[in-house]
Amino acid sequence: MDFEDSPEEAQFRAEARAWLEGHAKPKIKREASDPLDERSDPAAMKRAREWQKIKADKGYARITWPKGMGGIGGTPMQAIIFGQEESKFDVPAGSAFAIGLGMCIPTVMAYCNDAVKARYVKPAVEGAEIWCQLFSEPAGGSDVAALKTRAVKDGDTWTINGSKIWTTGAQFSDYGLLLTRTDPNVPKHKGLTMFYLSMKQPGVDVRPIKQASGASGFNEIFFTDVKIPDSQRVGEVGQGWQVALTTLMHERLAVGGGQGGGLDVAQLMQLARTLELEDGPAIKNAAVREKIADWYVRSAGLKYTTLRTMTALSRGQQPGPEASIAKIVVASKLQDISAFAMELEGEAGVATGEDAPMHGAFQMGWLSAPGLRIAGGTDEILRNIIAERVLGLPQDVRVDKDVPFNKVPAGK
Repeated sequence: MDFEDSPEEAQFRAEARAWLEGHAKPKIKREASDPLDERSDPAAMKRAREWQKIKADKGYARITWPKGMGGIGGTPMQAIIFGQEESKFDVPAGSAFAIGLGMCIPTVMAYCNDAVKARYVKPAVEGAEIWCQLFSEPAGGSDVAALKTRAVKDGDTWTINGSKIWTTGAQFSDYGLLLTRTDPNVPKHKGLTMFYLSMKQPGVDVRPIKQASGASGFNEIFFTDVKIPDSQRVGEVGQGWQVALTTLMHERLAVGGGQGGGLDVAQLMQLARTLELEDGPAIKNAAVREKIADWYVRSAGLKYTTLRTMTALSRGQQPGPEASIAKIVVASKLQDISAFAMELEGEAGVATGEDAPMHGAFQMGWLSAPGLRIAGGTDEILRNIIAERVLGLPQDVRVDKDVPFNKVPAGK
């Protein structure tokens, strides 16, 4: 395979670069740092929304999406090229929109009618409305299908009661994609139904969770007699698990494609160039160079695995189980690189903030890595998916597979 730009791709790269030069300032230097959280800083959020709208007007917000929906109907390779060029400019990262555009809205586009798509896709792409994903529950652990949040229908209205946890960005989201149990009398995977709802409506109580890093990106949400019209159902009644798989595959692709929150081999090399060990610069130490080489190989494999998934998307296919490979690699890689960098920093490895090496980016990466290894499926769940659905190995034993949900012993 030729990884050089084709003539058409080279032309698009030149056009994208010229457009970016006309709308943004180039980065002065590449540096690993703890980026300002757009979601917790009003000024940063305002700037992120403005940049998102500018890209959407041009069709660069979601390049592969249709015209009129923030895209140009382009190819996945064009999206990659634009991302490469955009990374060279001082522009907002757009983290506030990642869940909505990377997971929720693609699900809405796959299962909802044209009227719903016309109402919700464009505002999300432009950054005017933010979405979150309401799947995990306190008692469910890593088993999404063990959820207990109930949706009961009366006429054309559903009443929701229950709770969700570890929901990223719920405190500033306008809408959420909600997975519920609508039939407890069938096996757990068959009695689920998906909805979307306003996070501002009565009965929705969002409570931020304080994390070890000091941030509050995750939330617990309580639903008390929340009313949702049947018109806000996503997919058929009882089809929730199939709809959720679409969201989860997009999530794993998004997390894996993120390459570890911006921390990668290049940032580790930058740190190694600035640190002095007992035998000289860290970058010249054989053990350090061996580690860097190992992570470079892993990064390259991750890159091309992601490109393979992008190829499937370019053919109109939904992301498959292969997306789990990228997700499981990038999460562990972030944790390993961050831990090694902190070890290299010595006593300074416990410091965070502006006075720490690389502004404490590796320390923050190490603190956030466990959450990344849980989000979108734990390492154990993803290894099962890879073993069964990619490698074709025998399925793990599931004693509750054909048991009605209301007959499954509590805690099983």
